[in-house]
Amino acid sequence: MTLLLTRGDLETVLEPATCLNVLRDGFRDADTESIAGQRVRTDLPFPGTATALIPGLLPGVPAYTVKVNAKFPGARPALRGVICLHSGTDGELLALLDSATVTAWRTGLAAALGTHLLAGAGETVGVVGAGAQAELMVRGLGVLRPRGALVVHDTSADRAAEFAERHGGRVLSSAAEVAGVADIVLSATWSREPLLHLHETRPGQHFTSLGVDEPGKAELAADLLEAALLVVDDRELVSGVGVLRRPDATLGEIVRSEHPGRAAGTDRTVYAPVGLPWQDLALAWAAYGRADREGIGRRVDLLA
Repeated sequence: MTLLLTRGDLETVLEPATCLNVLRDGFRDADTESIAGQRVRTDLPFPGTATALIPGLLPGVPAYTVKVNAKFPGARPALRGVICLHSGTDGELLALLDSATVTAWRTGLAAALGTHLLAGAGETVGVVGAGAQAELMVRGLGVLRPRGALVVHDTSADRAAEFAERHGGRVLSSAAEVAGVADIVLSATWSREPLLHLHETRPGQHFTSLGVDEPGKAELAADLLEAALLVVDDRELVSGVGVLRRPDATLGEIVRSEHPGRAAGTDRTVYAPVGLPWQDLALAWAAYGRADREGIGRRVDLLA
């Protein structure tokens, strides 16, 4: 029997603090897995792209994931797909999970963790791109550290206003204005032109950029990346994207204390992840376990 977990089911069983803990454990341990995850992406003859992440593996988890996503920037939600959770014993399909929800949670919360580990002591948070991933970044960061004022910019004035109202912030008219007041800048956009250049930033700021997960996308200019300590989630996958310079460290190295991270309060730091298959497994396994225990979701026999 296969457990179907919808968006509503997942929002019932997922909880930020628990997810942050399993993600931190994953960053610590995932590099010891001998089989590397793969990210396969292709354009479509429609206004979107298709991406598959395989296999999601973690030491100690007797299962693996296969994720298939469609990304259509003009749609809401822009990302649609499924995550298949399989038994590592016999390949049984244990669960089918809504990919948009799991991806928003694992991407946003992993980014919140990276932000927390790299950012300085400043508390003012800026958001550029007020979508689902930014929502989870702000929620996750609030679990990890005190948050001061919040400022937000989005190409949709209505979306920015709604985001600001939910989080007690205020709307600004550009990414540069956000960087002008924020200590921590979180960006999650579809931009193919840099939103911020070095001269629009100041020493000591931290930037988390989620918009570098496909070739051609860029949120931070080359001069800003060159001036900052650049941390990624996976060197090989990031090099395939082709919009970043050679990174200084991975977040796994930061979590394991193999790299010191921010060395001084005046350092600029950047976390620019592309998203890894094991992160899908970390949250899918946690969601499946709780849903199974509490009787949440619907079971179907796909072989009937």
